[in-house]
Amino acid sequence: MSTDIKESIQEALTPFARKITEINPNTLTLVGLALSLISAIFFAKRELLLAGFFLLASGFFDVLDGLVARTNNRMTNYGGFLDSVCDRFADAAVIIGAMYGGLTQLYWIPFWLTGSLAIFGSLMVSYTRARAEAAGASASVGFADRPARMIILIVGAFIDMVNFSIFSIAILSFITVLQRIAHVKQALK
Repeated sequence: MSTDIKESIQEALTPFARKITEINPNTLTLVGLALSLISAIFFAKRELLLAGFFLLASGFFDVLDGLVARTNNRMTNYGGFLDSVCDRFADAAVIIGAMYGGLTQLYWIPFWLTGSLAIFGSLMVSYTRARAEAAGASASVGFADRPARMIILIVGAFIDMVNFSIFSIAILSFITVLQRIAHVKQALK
C-alpha cells in the first residue's frame, strides 16, 4: 500500500487513538481478529456485503491497535508478536471462508488452487519481511502488503468479484515475495 495513503489514514486516526487510554492495544488486536472471523463466516455463507463490511471493520481495528500503542506509549514486543500472529490467522480464515463459500472458482482454475495460492502467497509476504528483518535488512517493499490485500478483497466483496480478488491476491503476493527477495539480496550484499 502506498506509504502516503497509510500515513494519511494514521494521521486522521491519531486524535482518536490518543483518547483510547483505558483499552489495552492487545484487546483491539483480538477484536480485529474476531471481526475477521465473522467476515470469514459471511464469506462462507456467500453474504458478501456483510463479509466486506466486517472485513473493513477488522481493518479499522488493525490500524487502530498499533496506533493506540504508539501514541499512548504502550508498545510491547508481545503486542507486536500478537498482532502479527492474529493477522496471519485472519488472512487465512477469510480466504478459507471464501473457498468454503465457492467464491474462489475462476474459469478453469480449481477453487481450491486459487484460494490455496492466495493463502500461501499472503503468508510468504509476511514471512519474507520477518526473515529479512531477522537477517538485518528491511523488506517493506512490494505491491501486496496486508493493507493492499485487504482492500482488494473488500472491494471484491462489495462488487461481487471475490474470485478475481483472490486470484489477484495470489498473483500480487508472489510478485511481492520476488520483489522482497531481490531487495534483500541487494541490501545484504
